[in-house]
Amino acid sequence: MNRRNFLSTSFGLLGVRSVSAGDRLPIRKAVLLGMLPKTLSYAERFQLAREAGFEEVEAHQCDDPREAEEIKRASDGARVRIHSVMNGDHWKFPLSSDDPEVVAKSMKAMRTSLENAKLWGADAALLVPAVVNPRTSYQQAWDRSQRQIRELIPLAEKLKVVIAVEEVWNKFLLSPLEFAQYVDSFKTPWVRAYFDVGNVVLYSYPQDWIRVLGKRIVKLHFKDFKFYNNQRKAEFVNLREGEIDWKEIYNALKETGYRGSATVELSGGDKTYLSDVSRRVDQILTGA
Repeated sequence: MNRRNFLSTSFGLLGVRSVSAGDRLPIRKAVLLGMLPKTLSYAERFQLAREAGFEEVEAHQCDDPREAEEIKRASDGARVRIHSVMNGDHWKFPLSSDDPEVVAKSMKAMRTSLENAKLWGADAALLVPAVVNPRTSYQQAWDRSQRQIRELIPLAEKLKVVIAVEEVWNKFLLSPLEFAQYVDSFKTPWVRAYFDVGNVVLYSYPQDWIRVLGKRIVKLHFKDFKFYNNQRKAEFVNLREGEIDWKEIYNALKETGYRGSATVELSGGDKTYLSDVSRRVDQILTGA
């Protein structure tokens, strides 16, 4: 698939019936695999996800081929698709490091994530592209991460898996305009944005990011964020219990025509808790 065909297909989806106010957005509900009880087998975890009302799962990078095959069997058996893979080493071994050995480990991990995605039938692999810190300047983070991601693009295109870059308190890509510029600079449909609505609440409004990023968004994370001004602290909380204006999120997603997956990224729990989270996602997707 070349870039022109990919974009034509993506924008062609806009011809589907528009969603009127109050209609459920055509977004698939997903849960992070790490939210499901680790005391259960993979088969039991995927079945639990289905019973709690989730259509899909986002799995973590898996380095063990036998475990990866077990995850695939569990997904197939429960008929719960793995839609995305979360890279596991981009924080510990950032692409923006000045240490070649660190970068090599990061590149190996991302290649594994892309291969996992191919095996599991996922269409995206999440990547934190860079980390700004006292040793790595903003410009260095930009240049180094772009250089390494460009090396990964041929593999992503071969496997038909999008490299989905995300902003996660890494002191990088601090505005939607900059995020859009970063994604556009690769000039390929195989690098797009993974947008987490909760990560930007501390300093901006997620609905603005959705509208600016628009069709660049390939995946979404749902979580909420709450400020405790009298205690001078803030924390991530359950959906619809924080500062996010979810009706504005609904409106922004409706306007941009997003039709992908939204993965809940919260603390884990039992079936009762997960079913409640699933219900909260339904409320968000219907603009309740």
